Amino acid sequence: MRVIIVGAGEVGRSIASNLEQSHDVVVIDRNPDVVEGLTYSLDVLALQGDGTELGTLRAADVAEASLVIACTDSDESNVVVCGAVKTVSDAFTIARVRRRTLLETWEGSQGAFGVDFMVCMDLLTAQAIFRISGLPATQDVDTFVGGLVRMAEFEIGPDSPVVDTTVQEADRYDSLTFAGVFRGEEMIVATGDTLLKAGDRVVVIGSPGSVTDFADDIVTPSAEETDEIVIVGASEIGFQAAREFEEHGYRPRLIEQDHDRAREVAEALPNTLVMESDATDTEFLAREHVDEADVVIAALDGDEKNLLVSLLAHRLGVDRTIAVIENLEYTELFETVGVDVAINPREETAEEIVRFTRAEQTEKVAMLEHDRAEVIEFEVGPDSVLAGEPIAAAATDLPDDVVIGAISRSGDLMTPRGETVIEPGDHVVVFVDAAVLEDVLEAI
Repeated sequence: MRVIIVGAGEVGRSIASNLEQSHDVVVIDRNPDVVEGLTYSLDVLALQGDGTELGTLRAADVAEASLVIACTDSDESNVVVCGAVKTVSDAFTIARVRRRTLLETWEGSQGAFGVDFMVCMDLLTAQAIFRISGLPATQDVDTFVGGLVRMAEFEIGPDSPVVDTTVQEADRYDSLTFAGVFRGEEMIVATGDTLLKAGDRVVVIGSPGSVTDFADDIVTPSAEETDEIVIVGASEIGFQAAREFEEHGYRPRLIEQDHDRAREVAEALPNTLVMESDATDTEFLAREHVDEADVVIAALDGDEKNLLVSLLAHRLGVDRTIAVIENLEYTELFETVGVDVAINPREETAEEIVRFTRAEQTEKVAMLEHDRAEVIEFEVGPDSVLAGEPIAAAATDLPDDVVIGAISRSGDLMTPRGETVIEPGDHVVVFVDAAVLEDVLEAI
């Protein structure tokens, strides 16, 4: 399939990297240095030009394209790109936008702007913040098979009860599979003998109840259910996060220094307590008992500000901090100096678009650790190497870096074991090293 990507920022580059092996990818960007860099770093055709111009699109052979993804840093440009594409091609168009108002306009009018699918970066980020906030020690969370299966990545703290135990010793759950362990730069496919160490990030797949039980067991005994939420910054992401918590029955607190913005969001968020103040004012934070919060979410406009707020929250005694970062290169730095979870909006957006491009092969995709591994859901067809075989036998036809995490059959969850026979029509959730993903997709 020919895929044209307009915009080679973090989102565009990530999508191109993910699709280059399986598709004929063309990337368009205005910056000649970016285009030259792409030419030598990725197996794509990189073109310099303006994607809103028909001449540039024709140079990319848009008439032969099946998919065009507009992901520049300008919402308006992305919408124009999609509209221009529709005048000369039948390609399916995807537009990345930041403003939810554009998404709502598009959703309210079929086919608006010539956009077939719209991805709202701020909303996706807010939804990721909510998912991660719901479980203690979680680095990433997602659901599969309509909510029947949950995947979660947890960081093992130094005081966790499972430190220095094997996976076999830690596995006391009816419907849970230990899939993988990230240890520094190393990724380990989990086996019964895998030793869990402090600082490891463990990926588990299973029923929501079992994943929650595991979360409760691995954190320190003093940890409690997330209830008190403080959001710092009424940026669009902060506002959307507060609204997401409201919609799930929470009553978060939101701190915003700008008077007009604080008043605006207070009127729009009836179940959120909006406080007008500087979030670095320690006297204010102490007076408002911010130290008692279960989670502090730093959603200010600026990575440095979010780092400062997160470190201050930890100093006050807050159990957990989540920070929004715009610069993906800061992720490791933030987490090294003490931020529990760093969320990059562009990474969330790239993941959502890649999910959509894989719709014919998989039901759902979740990317882990900056796409070092993926968790995918697919329906088993009659020609799959898994069909009609016990897992132990079928696994010999798959790469080593694959773990079958869960199976759904007619709406019932099955915990995979070596003797389990997978049948056509089953929905299977697997953990796979991104390096062998294409081989796995061909086999299944």
